[in-house]
Amino acid sequence: QNSMVLSAAIFVTLIGLIIYLHFVKVDQESLLVIGSLGIQVTSSYASGKESTTFIEMGQVKDVVINEAIHMQKVIYYLCILLQDPGDPQGVSEVVPLFQSSKPRLDCLIEVYKSCQEILEQRKTAPQSS
Repeated sequence: QNSMVLSAAIFVTLIGLIIYLHFVKVDQESLLVIGSLGIQVTSSYASGKESTTFIEMGQVKDVVINEAIHMQKVIYYLCILLQDPGDPQGVSEVVPLFQSSKPRLDCLIEVYKSCQEILEQRKTAPQSS
């Protein structure tokens, strides 16, 4: 009977590990910004599963570096501000990026600068009807 309990405990542990690797443990995060189309955010999990989110460029108001205080420490993270359809000056939603990898501020600044360059090109490009 002890071996039955031990076998069940091992089985439950293995199932828990598989679920953790498949749904929780993010291995890699990427951001692809295409000025004429939008922003694609991809998370690759340790199991090989990928989760992709696409945000149309018309919904993007801005990309910012935000800061939060967590456990007596300042944490910086990159966010996409989505434009409120009812209020052109308002923000409807804040989409945080790189939640699992938590890159350092100097890395976030490089990504931020690249995103701002692309957003500026989109704003200065002539609008086609």
